Amino acid sequence: MEGENSSIEKGLLLIRKEESANTTPFLVFTTFIIVSASFSFGVALGHTAGTMASIMEDLDLSITQFSVFGSLLTFGGMIGALFSATIADSFGCKMTLWITEVFCISGWLAIALAKNIIWLDLGRFFVGIGVGLLSYVVPVYIAEITPKTVRGTFTFSNQLLQNCGVATAYYLGNFMSWRIIALIGILPCLIQLVGLFFVPESPRWLAKEGRDEECEVVLQKLRGDEADIVKETQEILISVEASANISMRSLFKKKYTHQLTIGIGLMLLQQLSGSAGLGYYTGSVFDLAGFPSRIGMTVLSIVVVPKAILGLILVERWGRRPLLMVM
Repeated sequence: MEGENSSIEKGLLLIRKEESANTTPFLVFTTFIIVSASFSFGVALGHTAGTMASIMEDLDLSITQFSVFGSLLTFGGMIGALFSATIADSFGCKMTLWITEVFCISGWLAIALAKNIIWLDLGRFFVGIGVGLLSYVVPVYIAEITPKTVRGTFTFSNQLLQNCGVATAYYLGNFMSWRIIALIGILPCLIQLVGLFFVPESPRWLAKEGRDEECEVVLQKLRGDEADIVKETQEILISVEASANISMRSLFKKKYTHQLTIGIGLMLLQQLSGSAGLGYYTGSVFDLAGFPSRIGMTVLSIVVVPKAILGLILVERWGRRPLLMVM
């Protein structure tokens, strides 16, 4: 009996050791670089919320012109998201992020230096394309480099960085120039631009391209020198081989109706909730409601980050469905 208990204890210790070994400093660093530009995404979402009056005054814009400026982020995001999967599949997640930074940095610079509505709109549109690409490639990239035991938490860090960006834009919009806030949006993009030289490509994409040896090397580096990656490598290769025979048309088969409805339904309901539009014009909403916008924006900037941290902690403990139900 003692021998049996001893074997069980050893097995549990081995599992714990294996799980802890999976979360390596290099994995944390790689994830940080991947999600860093999500901060810029958040700044873009919150940029117009507290700076509407100053932008309109500086460039002599009408309400209609400013509304077009605000909506161009969404329009650009639609275009970026439309081509994101194709670009990532063709060139890899790493190259897609480099392409993203070209749009984001050039877009933020155009906004910061804008002297008229044309450059302002063009900059917002470019940033929109960039964040549209980010919205797909960042969670996919993280999911493909992280082990199952911590995948939810690491993927949720994308939302945390977005909320940090929103909070920064909300708070700084109370007293800082909209041009300076645009320049702040460039900083995380520069961090990612440099950091991408030091992070690996997605193991799954390497396997899809037939670069199996590179896939193993990258996976070993992400999991640590002592980790056994044989099983995980085989799972990736089998998954890639299986997905190679799946076409877009396959999604519309009857057996996938339930999953497809849930996936599209959740995304559709999120957008129809109006959260994006409300986020763009939060300051104006407070003013129209007769509440001081500076106080409201400051309170929101304080609330959005702890909310994301709570989700980061609970996503692996409670699961995705309970958190969606709470929302």
